[in-house]
Amino acid sequence: MRQNILDLTLDRLSSWCSERELKRYVPPQVYQWLYSKKVVSFEEMTNIAVETRALFAEYFYIGRLEVGARHHSQVDQSRKYLFRLQDGRSIESVLMPQKNRLTLCVSSQVGCAMGCKFCKTAEMKLVRNLTQGEILGQILEVWRELSPGTRISNIVLMGMGEPLHNYDNLLSSIRIMTDDRGLGISQRKITVSTVGLAPEIERFANDSGVKLALSLNATTEEGRQNLMPITKKYSLERVIEACKKYTELQPKRRVTLEYVMMAGINDSLEDAKRLARIGSHIPCKINLIPYNEYPASPFQRPSEEKVGLFFHYLADRHFQVNIRYSKGLDVMGACGQLCVNPGIPSPVTT
Repeated sequence: MRQNILDLTLDRLSSWCSERELKRYVPPQVYQWLYSKKVVSFEEMTNIAVETRALFAEYFYIGRLEVGARHHSQVDQSRKYLFRLQDGRSIESVLMPQKNRLTLCVSSQVGCAMGCKFCKTAEMKLVRNLTQGEILGQILEVWRELSPGTRISNIVLMGMGEPLHNYDNLLSSIRIMTDDRGLGISQRKITVSTVGLAPEIERFANDSGVKLALSLNATTEEGRQNLMPITKKYSLERVIEACKKYTELQPKRRVTLEYVMMAGINDSLEDAKRLARIGSHIPCKINLIPYNEYPASPFQRPSEEKVGLFFHYLADRHFQVNIRYSKGLDVMGACGQLCVNPGIPSPVTT
């Protein structure tokens, strides 16, 4: 059975070529064709011998994700993609144009095991991890649709799934994203979001130099456990210690504290005070995200006044704090809204 070549790291590709006594320059050439030039067939690799291309085609295929649907926001021009996987499962990704950047929000799992009560993806439970090729495939498919000269500048691994729960595939994907022979995206343009898997945060600090975002969302143990069941396993203190280690090992990086604000749940002045105390322990910046409602959602977005008071309390204490209004709200592509039926394909729309 042929294998998706996008699931191979450069080292594994090099080993495969070495076993077949291919020239040492072949693996880097193939790698560049796949990621820099984003070809979809081995026949397009014109500087590789015909016999070698035929050998690759015998053992591998270049995996592609089928675009099952595209939903275009009429408000902010973002695009939500529904991708169908080979096993019939589906995932979603969101392309978000901004003034000086083009950001793609990428999924790492089909569904999610973390069970966060404010996130619609949690309704799917965890179906399975995405492979390296499926993570990278989202970027490649969207990039191929862009007009010539346009490139994806930023990647946020904040889509469906908990990235650090799919650690090995996440890490190998990031290495290809940041490799100049691969996708060539700067480490400082890639952010991985986590609910707070403390041991994996510490591993990640050693293994990768990309940015880390902690989905905090509550300032007490009880509050986090009510909203995010996984926090019963890793206390807030344990998670903050792991984040400290990240900033020690990555001194050029600050942790982004993501704080989804929900009316009457975590939007009080006392919450702001506790958040300031937490933030004082680690180099950080704070993103306040007004809750994005969806049909039958269990929470509500706080008033603009509440969000403003919360923001000014933190800003007055010299935190770098931003209010992040999610893009794609009108196409259910905003933070916390991604969800598909894991077993039923969606109709093709554009």
